Amino acid sequence: MTNEHYFSATPASPLIPREISVRLADADHTLVTAGGVFSPDRIDVGTQVLLANTPAPPPGGNLLDLGCGWGPIALSLALLSPRAQVWAVDVNERALDLVRANADRLGLTNVNAVLASDVPADISFMTIWSNPPIRVGKAELHTIMKTWLPRLEKGSDAWLVVQRNLGSDSLQRWIQAEFPTEIQIERTATNKGYRVLRARSMV
Repeated sequence: MTNEHYFSATPASPLIPREISVRLADADHTLVTAGGVFSPDRIDVGTQVLLANTPAPPPGGNLLDLGCGWGPIALSLALLSPRAQVWAVDVNERALDLVRANADRLGLTNVNAVLASDVPADISFMTIWSNPPIRVGKAELHTIMKTWLPRLEKGSDAWLVVQRNLGSDSLQRWIQAEFPTEIQIERTATNKGYRVLRARSMV
C-alpha cells in the first residue's frame, strides 16, 4: 500500500491483522495493526519525534489525536493521562477499529476513536497532538487546521510534527498568517528531518 491511500475512508486491501511490538509511555506493548493504514509495521519516524519532544499532556480534560492511524499517539495520551478523555480522529474506518482494539488490549477506557463528525461540537481541547496527513494536499490540510486549532482551550497547545521537506516551515508561516492574534506558533524541535511545532491558543 502506498502512503497516498492511508487516508481512504475504507481501504480496499483485505483486513489481515498482525501484531507488532512497540514502546509507548515508557513501557513495551504488543499491539495490532493491518495494511491499509498509515505506517502499519512500526511507529513512524515523525510520530517517534513528536512523542520524544512533547511535554507530558494535561492530566485531565479532552485531548485530541488528529489523524490517529492505528493509535500510537492516542494510546500514549491515554496511558499518560488516565483521567483524561482522549479523542482519536481519522477518516479511515479500519484505523479507528484498530485504535479501539488496541485500547482494549491495554485496558484503556478513556479512548474515543471516531470520525471527525462524531466529535461533539461543544468540546474544546486541553491539547492536540498530531502527525497531520500532509499528503492529503495543502488545501485539505489547511481546512483541517482551520477546523481544529480554534477548538483549543485558551492557553493550551497543539503539538504538530511535519517533515521539513514536506512543508513544515510553510505550514508554520501559514498558521501564523491565518491566526495572527489567536495562535502563537513556534518551532520547538528538529530531529531526523522533522520539525515539531507548538501552536498555543491565545484566545
